Amino acid sequence: MPFYLEIIICVSLLIGGLFLLIGSYGLVRLPDIYMRLHSPTKASTLGITGVLVASMVFQSHLKGALSIQELLITLFLLITAPVAANMIAKTALHQRTKSLERTQGQDLMETIRNRKTPVNQPKPPHNP
Repeated sequence: MPFYLEIIICVSLLIGGLFLLIGSYGLVRLPDIYMRLHSPTKASTLGITGVLVASMVFQSHLKGALSIQELLITLFLLITAPVAANMIAKTALHQRTKSLERTQGQDLMETIRNRKTPVNQPKPPHNP
């Protein structure tokens, strides 16, 4: 394996590992669920992306062709992580999970919790 590929793989693994470590530390250290959502969705997603990029470079060199599996896994993670975090945040809001006083956006959380479901309004007539 060429030296420049080894450097690319090592740097990608180190950056990915660093982001994974920061994301794991944030998940343990941050105090409430609204703050904890940022660690797995941002730092850990970047960490997994770094590891998968290193794997893609390595597998592409071994096979002699572009390895698409790692790229598809990365794309799937980048799409699903924000959606999952949004669903977790909505569930926490509707379950009225307490947040710390220093959590920003307290007034927004109350507004979202107290909003009413829109009533079906009749559609205006269609004039061709």
